[in-house]
Amino acid sequence: MDHAEATVRRALLSVSDKTGLVEFARGLCRHGVELLSTGGTARALRDAGLAVKDVSEHTGFPEMLDGRVKTLHPMIHGGLLGRRDLPEHVETMRAHGISPIDLVCVNLYPFAEVTARGCSFEEAIEHIDIGGPSMLRSAAKNHDAVTVVVEPRDYGRVLAEMDARGGATTLGLRRELARKVYATTAAYDGMIADWLAAQAGTAGEPFAETLHLALRRDAHLRYGENPHQHAAFYGDMGAVLEQIHGKELSYNNIIDIDAAIRLMLEFASEPRAVVAILKHNTPCGVGAGATPADAYRKAFATDPESPFGGILICNRVWDLPLAQAVDEIFSEVLIAPDFTPDALALLRAKKNRRLMRWNVEASRTTVADVRRVAGGFLVQDPDRAIETTASARLATRRAPDTTEADALDFGWKVVKHVKSNAIVFARADRTIGVGGGQTSRVDAVRIAIDTARRQGLDLAGTALCSDAFFPFPDGLELGLDAGATSVIQPGGSVRDDASIELCNARGATMVLTGVRHFRH
Repeated sequence: MDHAEATVRRALLSVSDKTGLVEFARGLCRHGVELLSTGGTARALRDAGLAVKDVSEHTGFPEMLDGRVKTLHPMIHGGLLGRRDLPEHVETMRAHGISPIDLVCVNLYPFAEVTARGCSFEEAIEHIDIGGPSMLRSAAKNHDAVTVVVEPRDYGRVLAEMDARGGATTLGLRRELARKVYATTAAYDGMIADWLAAQAGTAGEPFAETLHLALRRDAHLRYGENPHQHAAFYGDMGAVLEQIHGKELSYNNIIDIDAAIRLMLEFASEPRAVVAILKHNTPCGVGAGATPADAYRKAFATDPESPFGGILICNRVWDLPLAQAVDEIFSEVLIAPDFTPDALALLRAKKNRRLMRWNVEASRTTVADVRRVAGGFLVQDPDRAIETTASARLATRRAPDTTEADALDFGWKVVKHVKSNAIVFARADRTIGVGGGQTSRVDAVRIAIDTARRQGLDLAGTALCSDAFFPFPDGLELGLDAGATSVIQPGGSVRDDASIELCNARGATMVLTGVRHFRH
């Protein structure tokens, strides 16, 4: 036998998730492995007709303290930690009757699931696993001789090696499995620390003293933002998106998809069909209509030049008329809650186009936004706030009429997702001009006006939406001169009165939301 191989003669199995447990145990028994186990795991194995030795029999010591103490014993940890290659370890184990344990299969108490569904503090504490992490860490430390399995997905790999090597596993596999153990126990401890911090949280301190990020690599990406940068995705994209066609996603695709989803969540409950077109993770057109195709035509008309190579998202099922309309231009990614079969057949004709089925509810996360900066990370609540004209403060003598209010509400949902400084001219069912990412709010207004005029779109009667206040009335004046009759902005400038007086003088209406939506 290769010196890097370790034969499995005795295994300890103690799992909360019993997926594949019996099949794995039967595979071990094929190689004559003695099974040790505890509690429910032992019962499940016996019910399957397998011979199992209780840990209490192996240690000669009963379980106690409501099961809190059962595997915390030298017969267990000595059997895991004892080095087979050191004569003094071997002699000590022999002298104390400690038998080697060659394989440990443990997964931990479901702390996350229990606390997520809501439970008492006491119940959560009882779901903190002590023996499991201890055995895993002992086995992983001594992986030169011990095989440690923490995930059911690895059962087949272990058995395959044992079948191919007469009941032994390779050092390469044991070392990989040991890495998984430390990643698992680190994530587990971090999760518990975060939960305890949340329970002890005080007013005015929404974030804990420490931050634990434990994410599994979901995919290697072809490259990062640019071809010379390596990149990977960590997390679980499959919980939110299912790719049903096209080549693999790129780093930039994922950034754009995230921006598209954040925008469309504003319209997820909208009774009309809504389509948004984004490029470089900012909207270049949003439209609403009776059908997805109608909504798309309005969104596309805002800026027909930018959508090439962009991201399109719809809040309704992607049907054939929408597919036919979109098929006329090249789009990187199309996103919708679902696609009709005939739309899929058409859209799949282009192999490079990515089609993504979107789980709307799964994307409604309250997880904090985390961003890498020099020296550390910034953490903030996601910007889930959205105000309406009805809840905003009327600042002018004239109030918005129904048409203007609908346009203000539509545009306010969009401008929130345009990079600041952000300006959107809107009607009740579409964007007319978008300007964003400028160092000057006046320039953002100019860009939005110029974009609309290049397409021959009429700005008369539009709503002018600004993500932050107008520091001077010059940008507002440009918007009113272009045809806007209603304005929505947060307010808060020392020169708000000048903007309000300008609107009153021009017969325009303005509402102040009191909430800013910068997007940097």
